[in-house]
Amino acid sequence: MLLPDTDLAQRVEQAAAALHDCHLCGNDCGIDRAQGPGPCTIAGVIHVVQYGPHPGEESPISGSRGSGTIFFSGCNLHCIYCQNYDISQSPMGAAVKPAELAGLMLSLQAQGCHNINLVSPTHVAAHMVPALVSARQAGLRVPIVYNTGGYDAPQALALMDGLVDIYMPDMKYADPEIGWRLSGVRDYPAVNKAAVREMYRQVGDLVLDAEGIATRGLLVRHLVLPDDLAGTAEIARFLVEEISAETYINVMAQYYPAYCATEHPALRRRVTPAEVAAAEREARAVGLHRFG
Repeated sequence: MLLPDTDLAQRVEQAAAALHDCHLCGNDCGIDRAQGPGPCTIAGVIHVVQYGPHPGEESPISGSRGSGTIFFSGCNLHCIYCQNYDISQSPMGAAVKPAELAGLMLSLQAQGCHNINLVSPTHVAAHMVPALVSARQAGLRVPIVYNTGGYDAPQALALMDGLVDIYMPDMKYADPEIGWRLSGVRDYPAVNKAAVREMYRQVGDLVLDAEGIATRGLLVRHLVLPDDLAGTAEIARFLVEEISAETYINVMAQYYPAYCATEHPALRRRVTPAEVAAAEREARAVGLHRFG
């Protein structure tokens, strides 16, 4: 536990206040989530769609025993190519209270998972704070992974400071117009870069133990899109120049047309091996060298 008990109690109070005036993400809706949902479709209660050990994350996260993933319903982004659109674009799954969520975390630890992996947590960051505090006080000792689309505002990251060990944000786009067309949000690059700066300030470069398992730090995910819509070179330069050349990055090749991707002509096909190789070359050319 990184925070003393007095600070933990204060953090729970701050989370409750944030829930009533939500500025957790770049949508900046200011909605009282206890009364109704914001653009994320989730109101005052967390919905958990699925949880369990997951072997398919980056090797420092999944290791040999799996990452203890908890998938939340809803999302603060509206990506037209979302591969999990069935759970991201509408409330699904079981509504859980903080004590129940803490119990899920402790159960995943008991199963031997290397960490607790909170998937799409931004819009429920305020909801999660009492669960994280309860779980830590009840004996949770594995790292907490904050696995986010990267459209996180200062309010969410301030709540997570000292509670999260590993930040795993997407860096989706370098061009704000592309972010608007493909994910329906304004100023994605500016919000995303500010978030990554703050995440790095909190946890630093990714630290691995003797077995190669992440214990703390920043791991960036960057999905290669057809026709370089993601702007890999600019994102890589930002990481080297403003974050760290030691940033661990996963240049991801798994894009395929899903959800409403056919609405954008360039997204109607998979990325090619040549496009993925070119993206990784661009990242290496500016000085990144830790790849997942």
